[in-house]
Amino acid sequence: MMRFLRRLFGRKRASGGKREQQGEVSSAEAARRAEAFWRRWEELLPEVGSALGDGEPQRMDHRLAEAVALLHPSLNFSIERGRDAVYALVVTSQADPELRPYTDAWKAAAPEPDSLWEYHDAVPPVPDPTEVTVNLHGKRYPLDEVRVAAQFDENRSLVDVAVYHPGFAELDHAEREALTFLPLHATLGEKLAADRIGRVETAESLPENAVDLLSFREHVRAIAEQDGSPGGAAES
Repeated sequence: MMRFLRRLFGRKRASGGKREQQGEVSSAEAARRAEAFWRRWEELLPEVGSALGDGEPQRMDHRLAEAVALLHPSLNFSIERGRDAVYALVVTSQADPELRPYTDAWKAAAPEPDSLWEYHDAVPPVPDPTEVTVNLHGKRYPLDEVRVAAQFDENRSLVDVAVYHPGFAELDHAEREALTFLPLHATLGEKLAADRIGRVETAESLPENAVDLLSFREHVRAIAEQDGSPGGAAES
């Protein structure tokens, strides 16, 4: 989880002609790979449904990982509870721009969602992050106690944040890092967080003007909508 979150929030945005040329090449290949994935998904779907029905989704992990590798071996996947369907299949580039052509092609070739399955190319936000509780070494840390101070940097069009939880004092560095980044990811979802979060600090004391996670989400979405970003309301 921490590797994922560090990549999500710590990655520098790349630009330049060379990167664009690589992306175009990847996009041409991505459509073929996406078709290969979806053919394999259709073959595996009965077994996936059986494993989920038995409450043993992990027994399909290896075979699904092989299927996702047909698209690209660096992509991550998960099966989540759906927002409109029973289940959601998520295949994510983890905000890596070099992998984005593959998830774009995957999403474009996805079947129409139905009552059982929906498909996402990024981890969506939790509907209400204040209802989430994180367990670290057997102790519970409710996210409704998280407070975030946000400052918008107009030059970078990013939001720098300081995150506070009253339980930080009893955690080691890695655990504080987890409890700093996880609320941001749960609140904003992968795409909006990758697009809009800049510097992230762990606050040892409650910052001035700090707000709860739901108010923070409204603030970041409003900024994204003002800039015309598709991530503003798309992941609600």
